[in-house]
Amino acid sequence: MSEFLQIHPDNPQPRLITKAVNIITSGGLVVYPTDSCYALGCSLGNVKAVERIRQIRQVDDKHNFTLVCRDLSELGQYSVVDNASFRLLKSHTPGPYTFVLKATREVPKRMQQPKRRTIGLRIPEHAVAQALLEELDQPLISSTLLLPNDEMPLSDIDEIGERLGHLVDLIIDGGYCGTEATTMVDLADEGFQILRKGKKSFPQ
Repeated sequence: MSEFLQIHPDNPQPRLITKAVNIITSGGLVVYPTDSCYALGCSLGNVKAVERIRQIRQVDDKHNFTLVCRDLSELGQYSVVDNASFRLLKSHTPGPYTFVLKATREVPKRMQQPKRRTIGLRIPEHAVAQALLEELDQPLISSTLLLPNDEMPLSDIDEIGERLGHLVDLIIDGGYCGTEATTMVDLADEGFQILRKGKKSFPQ
């Protein structure tokens, strides 16, 4: 069975954040809250945990994962950002947006879209997610907690425990955080393209 931590959604307890990060850095797969919905997450380079996410969500090797970053500086390490894109990113982060950008060499090739060499990145506006990223000091590989045949991401922490307690290493209860996916915006080419309408409109 997975460990369970109840972390305050506005004032995360440092001791519990450290415990959660220790599980992540030890190769663990976690369920954690974001500003759009709950997500599955693991450390960058954790190949086994990524495969576990694929199995849980029943997606193939073409599934696009997201790198969840703590700030624009970290996001810039993993993506190619021109001046126009930077202005859009600065005005919409942190927030419930996923941005598709050209990946740098810091991103493992298996995480990139094979033809365009792009990667999805986001900076969440959630205290627990931010605390995890700050302590971890690197992005989380992340995927929405949307299980096969479900129409909406899981949001009830008891149901999450019942359905995933034997499949993940840690479940973080950060309270209710919604069921709407992020708005996905493609900035990899000139201008922008809305790939998915989500929690917030773009631009605004």
